[in-house]
Amino acid sequence: MDLRFKIAGRISRPVHEVFEAVVDPEQLSHYFTTGGAKGRLTAGATVSWDFADFPGAFPVEVVEVQQDRRIVLRWAADDGEESTGAYQTTVTMEFEPLGEDRTLVTIAEEGWRPTPQGQRASYGNCEGWTNMLCCLKAWLEHGIELRTGFYA
Repeated sequence: MDLRFKIAGRISRPVHEVFEAVVDPEQLSHYFTTGGAKGRLTAGATVSWDFADFPGAFPVEVVEVQQDRRIVLRWAADDGEESTGAYQTTVTMEFEPLGEDRTLVTIAEEGWRPTPQGQRASYGNCEGWTNMLCCLKAWLEHGIELRTGFYA
């Protein structure tokens, strides 16, 4: 069993603007990392993301960045199974221009262990990335911070 998922959404903004809203920690902190983001997403960097609903900063390893096209990240898989040892999952974000003012964002995550705990964790992250895309859309298209007060 290979635990992975892929989600996608369309944002009515140019691809460069959408991409910058993800790699720029100041923007990311407005709509996604409600506890703050530290560090711009650049290849080889390790940045920090903090969420009000999951307190504590999460280190995020930036594996690859292709300007306005692709971001690959690795971070700890939180499946609740400390006895099996720590491991990481891989997140791949792709940005596809759909004309001048519209962008398709696809997010895939893979690498969980094929256990009930891994499956549960993958579902939680799928929910989280779907929420991120909704919040990104609201932020870029309307200046609304959807996550504020939603979880805590």
